[in-house]
Amino acid sequence: MSRIAYVNGRFVPKADAMVHIEDRGYQLADAVYEVWALFDGKLADPEGHFARLERSLAELSIDMPMSRAALTVVLKEAVRRNRIREGLVYLQISRGVARRDHAFPTEPVAPAVVVTVSRVDRAATEARAAKGVAVVTTPENRWGRCDIKTVGLLPNALAKQKAREAGAVEAWFVDELGLVTEGASSNAWIVDGDGVLRTRDTQANILRGVTRLTLLDVAREAGLKVEERPFTLEEALAAKEAFITGAGSLVLPVVAVDGKTIGGGSPGPVAMELRRLYIERAKATAV
Repeated sequence: MSRIAYVNGRFVPKADAMVHIEDRGYQLADAVYEVWALFDGKLADPEGHFARLERSLAELSIDMPMSRAALTVVLKEAVRRNRIREGLVYLQISRGVARRDHAFPTEPVAPAVVVTVSRVDRAATEARAAKGVAVVTTPENRWGRCDIKTVGLLPNALAKQKAREAGAVEAWFVDELGLVTEGASSNAWIVDGDGVLRTRDTQANILRGVTRLTLLDVAREAGLKVEERPFTLEEALAAKEAFITGAGSLVLPVVAVDGKTIGGGSPGPVAMELRRLYIERAKATAV
């Protein structure tokens, strides 16, 4: 069965899906996106993702193309047409199509909307989590508004390529103070030497991860001591555990950074338990 995409009001075979060459998302990265994990055909963390989407659009003065209810219908219909139960749903909204100019269009244009759905092999992702993954570090070189989930991801793409060439899964950005900000497509966490669960606070220049937000709640409910406080690369290397979070990775243990082993070199109990609890919560609240 051919994959189906939603493009500006129409469901079409993905092979035939197109956007205009003067779409501002294509030419100027003037667009935002969201990614939902899909469990049993349902969207995980729905409220968090819609709230972040609406905030990102507002920060760029892009109108919501339709109501949240109508957009939910579109997303669910894309899932249904693709017949995917376990996977990821990708949504992209650009300012729209207009004659190329850095400034916004003088005459308002309709936002452009694209939705695609992809399958995830849950057995493979569980096997990866059970083994743990490696990350590499790279200097922080992104713009000052990483809190907005835009499609301007070239530094992230270059960081991911660096990770791939090193045989790693993710790259962590490290700022001029030696502090880990976040991953190229995930938030970064450690369990420090005192057993405290730590992740960077959102007042810093990081993405307000939806999985991150849910996991903070899950961790506190589990009785863990949690601090939204930055950590250095040295603290990460000395940590008992490390892991990353995101809609694609969920909660994924990190067992090596820049070739140096973290903890005992295998996924730690805190990360694995949080992964279990997060998935349990995500399935229970998915829509």
